[in-house]
Amino acid sequence: MTDYLTWPDLTARPRETPDATIAYGPDPLHRIDLWRPAGAGPHPVVLMVHGGCWQTGIADRRLMDWVAADLRSTGVAVWNIDYRGVDRDGGGYPGTFRDAAAAADRLRGDAAAYGLDVSRMVAVGHSAGGHLALWLAAQPRLPIDSPLHDPDPLSIPYVIVLGGLPDLEAVAASPDNGCGTEVIAQLVGDRPAPFADTSIPPLLPLGVPQALVAGREDRIVPYRMAEDYVARARKSGDVVSLHTVAETGHVELIAPGTPAWAQTRTLILAALGATA
Repeated sequence: MTDYLTWPDLTARPRETPDATIAYGPDPLHRIDLWRPAGAGPHPVVLMVHGGCWQTGIADRRLMDWVAADLRSTGVAVWNIDYRGVDRDGGGYPGTFRDAAAAADRLRGDAAAYGLDVSRMVAVGHSAGGHLALWLAAQPRLPIDSPLHDPDPLSIPYVIVLGGLPDLEAVAASPDNGCGTEVIAQLVGDRPAPFADTSIPPLLPLGVPQALVAGREDRIVPYRMAEDYVARARKSGDVVSLHTVAETGHVELIAPGTPAWAQTRTLILAALGATA
């Protein structure tokens, strides 16, 4: 039997440090870590969104330190955002979503100062962060009467989702997912299914290309969730690719040195027009 990576297998690795930490609000979680390559730039940039079942007690932005450092070594900047999870004051609906949107918008405002090229940008999200990365790209599709509606959100041209949970209604009905089902009620509040301004399928088509990378043996996010979302997104008219990695679980998706991360890095660099 294959031994899949555990979280301690990743977090016990030596950890590099970001080049700057930027506050975008008053809460200690209103922070962005910038991983910036050497040189004046402007550098292509990844807008990175961590997972952790939308709960800060499970994970924060530091879980992405290893892949952020790896991308920095290829000449790609990383805008690694944090946000209040549903288990924090002000998190849930609408705070978690407003935090993610504010952190993303800050990239547009600060790009010139940090030598970042937002015309060469891709959003990358892992697990619950995959849902939020897609949601950021979907903001122009939000109902105008939604409390989350923004008339001028950051334009995201491409999204890469790693072991993501795009369909909140499916997560709420799937007790075999590693986040459980009750977290969705905390995330969406008293809004009824299909969660029209928070779940991704009701917002399709997004109108931007999407790539999903999924571990075939992922025990936290069942593989079928990627298959089901890709089918629905393609039916809506979106251009979506599914990249299945055999003998791969959930942690491998953000662990440098694994086939899953190697494939993801290739997708990122291709989307940015960059080379390693």
